[in-house]
Amino acid sequence: MKVPFWGLLLIMIPLVSNAQSKIMDFPRDTSFTVWSAWQKIKKDFPQATPVKAFSSKNIVTERNVIYYSLENRDLHADVFYPSERTIRKTPAVLLIHGGGWASGNKSHLVPMAQKLAGNGVFAITAEQRLSPEAKYPAAIIDLKTAIKWIKNNAEKYNIDTTKIAVLGCSSGATVATFLGTTGGNPKFKAHPNSGNCSDKVQAIVNIDGILDFSTPSESGKDSDPKKPSASARWLGATFQQNPDIWIKASPLSYVGKDTPPTLFINSTLPRFHAGRGEFVETLKTNHIYYEIHTIENTPHPFWLFHPWFDETWPIVVDFLVMQKVR
Repeated sequence: MKVPFWGLLLIMIPLVSNAQSKIMDFPRDTSFTVWSAWQKIKKDFPQATPVKAFSSKNIVTERNVIYYSLENRDLHADVFYPSERTIRKTPAVLLIHGGGWASGNKSHLVPMAQKLAGNGVFAITAEQRLSPEAKYPAAIIDLKTAIKWIKNNAEKYNIDTTKIAVLGCSSGATVATFLGTTGGNPKFKAHPNSGNCSDKVQAIVNIDGILDFSTPSESGKDSDPKKPSASARWLGATFQQNPDIWIKASPLSYVGKDTPPTLFINSTLPRFHAGRGEFVETLKTNHIYYEIHTIENTPHPFWLFHPWFDETWPIVVDFLVMQKVR
């Protein structure tokens, strides 16, 4: 019996759809959201309100741009930049969200990216493979590729490739600092076929992210094998099982004379300062510019909420745009 063409088409459509869904499917942890974080903090911080994305005629937005295609899925980014193209090229910033290396998504830093774009910066908030999908150093490889994507598209977006920064929040700040301290390191390379340009950056912005996994506040968490810490889930082992990988994954292991100028914006919670003192001492020894700003009386994810967001983003703009990074 012959099947009419339209009948064949109707049969094939769901097969194609299912194939695409299977190809693009991967494990996800959706436990960390702006809403869930708000529910946790609002009793102690009733003044907190979630920051939301906005629209502006001065900002061009490109959503879900593919910056690299893996074998089983694409890696996406949201891109924001000034609508008015100027003679002077614009600095660029790669923004990396938090969520314990396991959860969260690129939308969390869209308001920050928009504020930066509104102040003359090309801003890209990118996704990367998180621990349910792939362990360390997968996210490092992904985001080094995102840095190279920025450089490869510099002419299109009027980007100054000598002024590229990485900005991260919480676990994203750990990753951002790792990227900034391992630029050009042959042990940590971008994906193949991502261009011949360097993955080096000229500035780091660390917003409440640890720099040393081996500190007791991190390495001492894994007392129950059935409940591994966020660090253990990302690194694939507890500190007791494999201390070497915990040390090698720490940005503190790579800070040195080639580390770019660094901005720290912190809460007063000591846990999220792990390694900062030693990191800053190395910057001082090598005469590298740095700033530390502490925002008082805040929860850890302060950058996601008013009123602290309104204090945070101008510090970033001042550091990146107002000639403090040389």
